[in-house]
This record gives sequence, C-alpha cells and structure tokens, in this order.
Amino acid sequence: MKLAVTSKGDRLNSTLEPRFGRASYILIVDTKTLEYEVLDNKNNKNSFKGAGIQAAAMVSTHGAEVLLTGFCGSKAFETLEASGIKVVNDQSGPIINVVQKFKQGNAVFAGTANKERYW
Repeated sequence: MKLAVTSKGDRLNSTLEPRFGRASYILIVDTKTLEYEVLDNKNNKNSFKGAGIQAAAMVSTHGAEVLLTGFCGSKAFETLEASGIKVVNDQSGPIINVVQKFKQGNAVFAGTANKERYW
C-alpha cells in the first residue's frame, strides 16, 4: 500500500508537517518496503489559494491510497475523497513512527475534514 505523509523534511526520520496543503514535502511511502518518493510541495505551499486541492491532485497522481497528516481542509478532503484516497488526521511525530503506527492498525479514517476553509 502507498501512503502519502505530509512532512517538514525529505526523509523518513523527518517530522510530520501538520498542514496538508502547506506542507513542505509529501512523502509517498510503500508500507511493505518502506521505500519512498519525495514530492516537493513548494509550489502548492506558496500558492495564494487552492494549496490543498493542488496537493490532493498531486498525491492522487502518485498512487497514494491513504493520506496521513495533521489537518486537512474541506476542499482538499473532498478532492481526496473523490480520488478514493482515505484520510487519517491528527497525526504527529517522526514520519517513520507514524507509518509504523498505521501499519499496526492504529489509524482511524476521517469522515470529514478537520480544518475549516479559509474563504
């Protein structure tokens, strides 16, 4: 399974970035091998608006099935949901720990966004 994880850095020992659309990086992690691909989210992070929607589209094109993040806005959540990507909010800590916790079955899939729209 491929997980998308919002990150402050470009390594598995980096800290999870709580903001989905404004994360510096998004790591696409294979849960079986722990191999990962780094997506630079700089363009979305610095955009005036629509960062979450654009980040959601990027995650979708890289084959992620689940997003692990801290906060996900409503428009981003709707975009992810339409792409068939499940969301696990309220995550924190090193990426590797968050991924291991998910692999152990300790994740609750969100039914709605946990961050309001900015506009």
